[in-house]
Amino acid sequence: MHIRPPILAVVSGPPATGKTTLARALAQHLGCPAILRDEIKQGMVMNRPGHNPDIDDPLNIPALDAFFATITVLLRAGTTVVAEAAFQDRLWRPGLEPLAAFADLRIIRCTTPAATLARRITDRARSDSHRAAHGDKALLADMEAGVYDPDKFIPISLDAPNLLVDTSDGYTPGMAEIQRFVLRQDPEGDAG
Repeated sequence: MHIRPPILAVVSGPPATGKTTLARALAQHLGCPAILRDEIKQGMVMNRPGHNPDIDDPLNIPALDAFFATITVLLRAGTTVVAEAAFQDRLWRPGLEPLAAFADLRIIRCTTPAATLARRITDRARSDSHRAAHGDKALLADMEAGVYDPDKFIPISLDAPNLLVDTSDGYTPGMAEIQRFVLRQDPEGDAG
């Protein structure tokens, strides 16, 4: 009996583009695990009172290592996985490239207008106590100062099928099409 390689659906994009929400929903629809980098880091922060999520956050590397170790274990066991993180090319491609040797990668990049990003970051900085691991307030300040531009996000440049999903108001394309993109056996070219 032939066994297909597991699928690694990578949900990427700048902060507040709806990656986590989409990753959870997609994993639920597919019936597979969602591994969320920010949740791993938040779990680490819970054990470090007074943690300050600045640019040189000492938890970034251990969280990244745990994230890729977890994904690797699941993929090697033959488990399809939805993985969510920013996945900017320079920082994340080195961790993803080796996984392509034993998994079929699908890259989903979330996008939404800057005004929506600012509103989402503001809302979660004020209301989500589980965001202590993240520098939402600093990111918002950078956006207001014109220092941060989500359009300068550099997506992953791997040779894998890509789908661009607008998360401004629901999902465009819709969840059914996103699932088809992830599950198709012989994806061809870019879908987004």
